[in-house]
Amino acid sequence: MSARFVIVNPPELGAPRGFAHGIVAPAAGRTLFVAGQIGTDDRTVRLKADATYSPPDADDFIAQFDRALGRVLIVVTAAGGRAEQIARMTVYVTSMDRYRDSRAALRDVWRHHMGSHYPAMVLVEVTALVDPKAGVEIEATAVLP
Repeated sequence: MSARFVIVNPPELGAPRGFAHGIVAPAAGRTLFVAGQIGTDDRTVRLKADATYSPPDADDFIAQFDRALGRVLIVVTAAGGRAEQIARMTVYVTSMDRYRDSRAALRDVWRHHMGSHYPAMVLVEVTALVDPKAGVEIEATAVLP
């Protein structure tokens, strides 16, 4: 994309950690809405070959987050985009405690898939997801060239 996102972090709101308060997308972009992706299917194709990255154990919350985020990026890539073109993301978790307890490990998962790009985000605890084994679901909106 010739123009980049403009990050909007008003000082009155304080510095965000792990997200942006707002993002202005370039006018010439196409909008891609990525449906919610869960991580209970361990067949997710890896987009990046990285010998230093070890995917988490299969049935764990961190592994589900890893696969769900990977599946979001598969859709973005299939549409001709890249991780840094994701403008907003909603993460649904069935346990906020599991999310909070996993934050250190989730940083590595995030860096592997998203690098240092942090879109406008919301994290919501829900009582259940469609797949009863799912602990996380991620949806996103990307602005593509």
